[in-house]
Amino acid sequence: MAFIVTDNCIRCKYTDCVEVCPVDCFYEGPNFLAINPDECIDCALCEPECPANAIFSEDELPEDQEVFVELNSELSLIWPNITERKDALPDAAKWDGTEDKLEYLER
Repeated sequence: MAFIVTDNCIRCKYTDCVEVCPVDCFYEGPNFLAINPDECIDCALCEPECPANAIFSEDELPEDQEVFVELNSELSLIWPNITERKDALPDAAKWDGTEDKLEYLER
């Protein structure tokens, strides 16, 4: 099982999770992070570090977030790897908690 970055990361992109990942399996897009499921070792260190509560274990993924399993897999193959924390997006606090943000995902 891998961990999955979900909807609430969109337009927030907090990177606290990146710093604790022992295998560097996070990938960075313009306004979202993705986890490569083939690299994730299911250590669970990233989940509590996410200020937006946007990371879930695949087996605890809410039903309405299942589309993110494929998105994480797909996007992690095309985006650059990120291994160090960066500042969140400027309006992250405004978007944190907004539902149904998939339409705002920038590839």
